[in-house]
Amino acid sequence: MPVNGAGGFRADAGGGLCMRPTPTIAAIALGSNVGDRRGHIDYALDSIAEMEGTDVVATSSFHETAAVGLAGGVDPGGPYLNGAVVVRTTLAPRELLRELLRIERQRGRSRSDADKWGPRTLDLDLLVYGDLVMREADLVLPHPWMEGRSFVLEPLAEIAPGLVVPSASGRSETVAELTSALKNRRKSEYAV
Repeated sequence: MPVNGAGGFRADAGGGLCMRPTPTIAAIALGSNVGDRRGHIDYALDSIAEMEGTDVVATSSFHETAAVGLAGGVDPGGPYLNGAVVVRTTLAPRELLRELLRIERQRGRSRSDADKWGPRTLDLDLLVYGDLVMREADLVLPHPWMEGRSFVLEPLAEIAPGLVVPSASGRSETVAELTSALKNRRKSEYAV
């Protein structure tokens, strides 16, 4: 059974369990900085919409941003096009992640350590899966870096400002609160 109320099974009319998983709200970040960026993202959105047991609830507008995380701050792929999508899905978290990675590979994405911070045809990150908090080698939820990335939070705040981002500490915040806190931190960093 899923942990922390993320998904699960419904009770049938007789009080037994149905084998239909309860849909869970999940948030996904989208990004591309190689080739036809919008084409890669549109392909991802179409593929997500076609996933079994998954419905697209909302899609953000797209934001052009500079790449982050590289030595010297220069990405040979150029600026990113970023966005976010919120889905309702009956897929378990690992199944959803597996589907997202499959879509990335279909667009030529490599997730090797050598390419970790390099240019990306497509980057799909599972940000939030219901109220699930997990820390495992291959999947961390909520996404460990989302709180410090405006290119993730701002598109998500457009479509799901009230979405609660769970926390292992019990101090969960909404996307709008996280976005506001990040903007305030950035203002204080530059107010010298």
